[in-house]
Amino acid sequence: MASLAPSASLISSNPNILFSPKFPSSSFSSLSFPYSSNSLFKPLRTSLNPSSPALKTFVARASSELPLVGNVAPDFEAEAVFDQEFIKVKLSEYIGKKYVILFFYPLDFTFVCPTEITAFSDRHAEFEEINTEILGVSVDSVVSFVVVIIVFSHLAWVQTDRKSGGLGDLNYPLISDITKSISKSFGVLIPDQGIALRGLFIIDKEGVIQHSTINNLAIGRSVDETKRTLQALQYVQENPDEVCPAGWKPGEKSMKPDPKLSKEYFSAI
Repeated sequence: MASLAPSASLISSNPNILFSPKFPSSSFSSLSFPYSSNSLFKPLRTSLNPSSPALKTFVARASSELPLVGNVAPDFEAEAVFDQEFIKVKLSEYIGKKYVILFFYPLDFTFVCPTEITAFSDRHAEFEEINTEILGVSVDSVVSFVVVIIVFSHLAWVQTDRKSGGLGDLNYPLISDITKSISKSFGVLIPDQGIALRGLFIIDKEGVIQHSTINNLAIGRSVDETKRTLQALQYVQENPDEVCPAGWKPGEKSMKPDPKLSKEYFSAI
């Protein structure tokens, strides 16, 4: 796949390309361009922190920036594409109103990404029924350069047919994290590649991150498991004296977090 990044000579020979009345210069102040598709699968090195605080309750309320789970989600305001238009999305505007599924993907016009994005879109109505909004994020700008024509990256992908690797119409916004600040604040940015891992966060109506998963670049995520986890979260928030065992689904038996009362659950399985 050819890179969409323009050459320096292209920009220097066409200086007005950045300053069309339709595209304010402020929109390009931090413009950057995607790496080639080959860099998406560069092996990553990670380190684990062996220390962890003792579990004292069944609801973690983190007191520092790490881990993210248990903390209020980092707020952001960014430009997004939704329903063929550009909108502003501010995460904190959902507080008190909806749960949020916030997921990051590496780049537009890549391979695993459209399978995830369209899968969430196709199931969007199911998440609406349980008072949840879905937000997709990548480090792509809302614009990309192809030869001398300026096109909208997210918008162009939405307007591309699925059979051609596009997305078609989506039922939720795709957010542009061109400054990479959102990816960095959620701990999913790969600094040397300038793209995000496949991070997914479930944020409750108080704005607190209650769940996170981070996949490496080649591994897609499950809409079914995301919904199941969200439903388990909503259940324990509505029933704070109960916990959900492994694989719990709505309608199944929950558990009392008590040495004696929990035997009721174990005796029934």
